[in-house]
Amino acid sequence: MQGALRITAASSYSVHEIQAASGTVVREYVSSSGKVFAVAWQGPWRPDLRQLLGSYFDQYQQAVKARSARAARSPLHFEQAGLVVHSEGHLRAFVGRAYLPELLPSDIKIEAIR
Repeated sequence: MQGALRITAASSYSVHEIQAASGTVVREYVSSSGKVFAVAWQGPWRPDLRQLLGSYFDQYQQAVKARSARAARSPLHFEQAGLVVHSEGHLRAFVGRAYLPELLPSDIKIEAIR
């Protein structure tokens, strides 16, 4: 992503915040064992979701394709097979998060992933 990295530690996880030159901020939530269990983004441009979601991108892409044309402009919220994604926005104002419920540390609340 070629941005500035800042790491913040919590009790059982850390947050790796990447500020891209485009102004988009991406946060990776990493467990104490080194596994990324969530990502969140906000900014004027949607980040490369293929890069952020990795092996879960195909699952995300299938959910997007399954939406009706009318729903394509509305926020995307889906939960399936261990992946939860919330994404919304418009030009210059995108926000979203994706997480793996089974990997969430017990001391984190979903609302903290932002």
